[in-house]
Amino acid sequence: MDSQAIRDETVLVTGGAGFIGSHLVEALAPHNEVRVLDNFSSGERSRLPADVTVVDGDIRDPIALQQAARGVDIIFHHAAVVSVSQSVDAPRGSNETNLDASLLVLEQARQEDARVVVASSAAVYGHPSELPVPETASTDPTSPYGVQKLALDQYTRLYEELYDLPTVALRYFNVYGLRQQGPYSGVISTFLEQARADEPITVEGDGQQTRDFVHVSDIVRANLRAATTDDVGDAYNIGTGSRTSINELAELIRDVTDSSSPIVHHESRPGDIRHSGADLSRTTRTLGFEPRVSLECGIRSLVDGTRLSPMGDDVDSVVDPM
Repeated sequence: MDSQAIRDETVLVTGGAGFIGSHLVEALAPHNEVRVLDNFSSGERSRLPADVTVVDGDIRDPIALQQAARGVDIIFHHAAVVSVSQSVDAPRGSNETNLDASLLVLEQARQEDARVVVASSAAVYGHPSELPVPETASTDPTSPYGVQKLALDQYTRLYEELYDLPTVALRYFNVYGLRQQGPYSGVISTFLEQARADEPITVEGDGQQTRDFVHVSDIVRANLRAATTDDVGDAYNIGTGSRTSINELAELIRDVTDSSSPIVHHESRPGDIRHSGADLSRTTRTLGFEPRVSLECGIRSLVDGTRLSPMGDDVDSVVDPM
C-alpha cells in the first residue's frame, strides 16, 4: 500500500516545490495527474517533473487555490511558514499562511469532496510530558508555529467529524534529507556543512538533548499511507521511534564525512526542548507504517548525494528504538 496504491487520481500538492513536497510529487507523478500550487518563495521549479501542472500562486489566494484544486481527488497540504523563529517574530504573518490559508484548503476540499492529508508537527506537544510521545500526550506548544499547527491539526480532524470529509493529520518529528536547505534547514544540514568544511561542529548546550530524526523518504511513504487509509479523522506521529542525542549525531556526521572537525559546545537556546521522540504504536497499528531508513543510512545518502526511494528497496532497516 505504498505509491502503487495511488493510481489514476488527480492530486494537488500545496508547497509541492519545497523540501518535502517535491519528494512527494516525484513519488506521485508517474501514475497520477499531479498539480502543484507554490509561490516559489523557498521551493524551486527545477525540482518538479516536466509533466506536472504548476500553478504559480500563493496558498493565501483563494482564486489560485480554486484553480489548482478544481476536480482533485486528494490534497496533500505542505505549504507553510516552517520557521519557528519567524513565527515568533511575525506571528500574524505566519498565522495567515499556516492557519488562515489552511482553512481555505479545507473549505476547498469540501467543495471538491477531496481527501486531505495535512502536514502537522511534533511542535504541537511542546515540552513532552512523557517519552516516547503518544498522540494522546498533552499539547502545550511553545511557539506561534506550534499553536498554528495544533489548530490546523484540530481543524483537520473536526472537518471529518462535522462534514464527513476524509482527513488525516501527520505530526512530523525532525525531518531531514536531500533538498533541505536555507537558514531553517535543521541541525543535520548545519552539521554536514560544517563537517565538510572541516570547521567546528557547533552543538548548542551539552548535546545530551535527543531528537527523533526521520528521513524524507519515510515521510513520503507515510503520506501515501494516509491517502489510502480508511482510518481518517485522526492524527498520527511520523518519526522513527528512535531518539538520538545531538552529541551522537555530531559524532556520526564527523565519522561519515571523514572530517577532522572538532565538536564544540555553545550556550543552549532559551526554551529548547530537552527530549523528543515519537511513539509509533498507533501509526504502525492503524496506518501500517514502519520507518525504513536508519539515521546512518540517511546521512550517508546525503553525503553521497543519492536519493532513497520511498519504496525502500535501497535502504537498510531502521535502528532499534531507545
